[in-house]
Amino acid sequence: MSDGERAGSAAGVPGRTPATVAAAVCARLGRHHPVLWFLLSALSGAVTFFVWLCGIFSGGLDVGETCALRGQPYDDAYRSEHWREPSRIFPLHDRCNASYDLVPVWINPALVLLSLVAAGSLLAACWTTYVRARRFLRARRTAR
Repeated sequence: MSDGERAGSAAGVPGRTPATVAAAVCARLGRHHPVLWFLLSALSGAVTFFVWLCGIFSGGLDVGETCALRGQPYDDAYRSEHWREPSRIFPLHDRCNASYDLVPVWINPALVLLSLVAAGSLLAACWTTYVRARRFLRARRTAR
């Protein structure tokens, strides 16, 4: 028994190797229209930007007042020591003190996940465009 057969049978599907699974996934991607992948990429990019804006403005305009409203002490010494944190693009942080962050916990993982979805769907749009163009040119050559 070869390594490929063992890997396929270990996954519970006899005869399936990682190479055949990858080929099947690429074939299924090629069946969808590239516009759908591009729209998914644009939508996830827009949602990523919206989530980023929510994270940037989660501290409000006056951080000291926002910290007081949330019942947390505003530590000016900590903020002056870590003055670069609130102005970074990623990861987003806007801390009242060393232990409390005004940016919600879900913002940074959502930014990573949505960015990966946007990049992956953009790659899928490029791949489906390539597959469709190749099929079109092949059909055009055989028609002559």
